[in-house]
Amino acid sequence: MYIKKVKLENFRNYNDLEIEFKKDFNLIYGDNAQGKTNILESIYLSAIGRSFQTKKDNELIKIGKDKAKIEIEYIKKDREGKIKIEIADKKTFYINDIKQNRVSDIIGNINVVLFYPDNIDIIKGGPAERRKFLDIMISQLRPNYIHLLNRYLKTLEQRNTYLKQIKFDNKSKDMLEIWDERLAELSDKIYIYRNEFIKKIQEKIKEIHNKITNCGNQEEEIEIKFISSGKNKEEFYKNLIKNREEDIRKGYTSTGIHRDDFDILINNKKVNIYGSQGQARTSVLSLKLTELEIIYEELEEEPILLLDDFMSELDENRRNNLVKTIKNNQVFITCTDKILVEEKNNTIYHIENAKLKKGN
Repeated sequence: MYIKKVKLENFRNYNDLEIEFKKDFNLIYGDNAQGKTNILESIYLSAIGRSFQTKKDNELIKIGKDKAKIEIEYIKKDREGKIKIEIADKKTFYINDIKQNRVSDIIGNINVVLFYPDNIDIIKGGPAERRKFLDIMISQLRPNYIHLLNRYLKTLEQRNTYLKQIKFDNKSKDMLEIWDERLAELSDKIYIYRNEFIKKIQEKIKEIHNKITNCGNQEEEIEIKFISSGKNKEEFYKNLIKNREEDIRKGYTSTGIHRDDFDILINNKKVNIYGSQGQARTSVLSLKLTELEIIYEELEEEPILLLDDFMSELDENRRNNLVKTIKNNQVFITCTDKILVEEKNNTIYHIENAKLKKGN
């Protein structure tokens, strides 16, 4: 699949932009704070339903304006489509001009993989960053997953509220049984999805890591290990019962799939603790390229690859090895200097003061 056209109105630093892109490598260069990343953000927002730069919708609107609009036209092997997002007090989504009731309804129409500087948090950050990586990948491929996850989070919130009522208002503990049953059931279903995709990552990440590090002799052996509080409904329920008194004391649920995590190891050592900065960045890149390959195998269609601040994040050797692994994907690269990717069809765009021009 590929993005054919991007239209922006009062989005970030753009007043009005309409530009077409090519199927292959689209290289956007210019000084910092000119709007390069905002192009990638608009594409990502249309694919995932949320920004990778902010949680506040009002920050997406150009200063001095009260609303913004994004339109992304895309082409897949079996159809053409358009995602439109209107941003004001809230975000409103449209598919082919038909309003969608839920943000989750747009996910999966445009498939993307994003690599940007803050991705290092997948390794160096807490479990929430790793769950987010996993959840975004699965959501693009399994439409039911995000609905299960939302139901789980809502039920979790209700249980936490009731825990506080037990603690402070002397509510009956017996009512916790309702929430425990629901959480255990939903945990079981979400675990099955997550475990499936962890296994898919395990099957591919070693070969990909060897390619981008040129470690044909496997000097760096990478592994991924899933960490969860249970493996089935019975185990999740048992752990909720076991931790019930502690949860009442704390006022929140201390066990469940909202605490899931995974470790990345190189030569049996955790990268987040013992790995170098280079190993951490390469591990993230290996994860992202594995995600790219999994999406392609699931859909039999290449997802779009977004590479933000490409030059600064990887050394020349890793950049070259990355490019060699990319096949027929449409790629968007942002950087401060004009570059050409060897053996690829390059289209160059220069950006200055939110003005994007092709061929400069």
